[in-house]
Amino acid sequence: MTVDRAHVLATPGMDAHGSYVALSRHRDGIDLHYGRDDFASQDRLTRTLSRDRSKDMASDYERADPAQNYAERRGITFRERVAEIQRKVVPEVRGMFDGLRPSAEGVPGPDDVRRPEREAPERKVVEDPDAALRKARTDALKRHARAVDAIFGVQERGGKASPTQVRELQEARKVFEAVRPHGSHDAEAAYKRNPELAHEAAGGHVNRAIRALQLKTEIRTDPNRRADRFVERWQKLDQTSQRQYQAGDMASYKSTRSAMGDMAKSLERDPQLESLLANRKRELGIGGNFGSGRRLGDELAFTHGIDLGRSRGLGL
Repeated sequence: MTVDRAHVLATPGMDAHGSYVALSRHRDGIDLHYGRDDFASQDRLTRTLSRDRSKDMASDYERADPAQNYAERRGITFRERVAEIQRKVVPEVRGMFDGLRPSAEGVPGPDDVRRPEREAPERKVVEDPDAALRKARTDALKRHARAVDAIFGVQERGGKASPTQVRELQEARKVFEAVRPHGSHDAEAAYKRNPELAHEAAGGHVNRAIRALQLKTEIRTDPNRRADRFVERWQKLDQTSQRQYQAGDMASYKSTRSAMGDMAKSLERDPQLESLLANRKRELGIGGNFGSGRRLGDELAFTHGIDLGRSRGLGL
């Protein structure tokens, strides 16, 4: 949404894409806040908020590394193995110099008598937080996909999701959002476009789902990508509606036109996208009416003869 004045709290997890969205919500003014415990200097703040991570979505999840998977299925993790080797080597190196501290006269003094070595306390290996987060995101993606796939299956058979299935979807959404903000929203947008992705991810094959999720995230966070996608979908729906009308399929025609009406109405809630599309009116089928004074959504509806009624709920 757009507001008169915005306050943004910078956090270490932000990047250029999230920062752009946060810092472009205001009309009149904006205040940026940050904590010294997170950013020791303004240079560190600038580097964090301007870093480019548009392609890192796949790395947010476990990668399919055959060697690593083979090892970890047998209880061997690479980081722990390195730490184990280091624990074995370092004490041996230290032991070579034990008791060799010279006294002032060059001979061992009473304090230099070698004492029996005490058994080194067992060191606890700290789990790699990045690896733990990737696993949590992968598990959350699979659980959410199973919940969505179950509901899709019921709907394909003409049924309605049970209260238990709805609760599981809501819980899966919460878990997913906790480890990946907007994750469930972006994933469901991808699954609605291609339900087969949900079925694959539910079965543990997550690679294609992650790529689709990455694309949806980029479209949501990159205004230009969203504008391209809006124009592409609008043109496709317009062409489809014309074919349906010529074929006399009025039921499908009305459904397609209703979807176009939802798109036009959605611009009321997205001034940023509306502004980007203002220079692409011809691609949207609007010719030359630049002085009409209407907002773009109303102009689309007027030009294409679409009724802007109440938007239909498209959620699961």
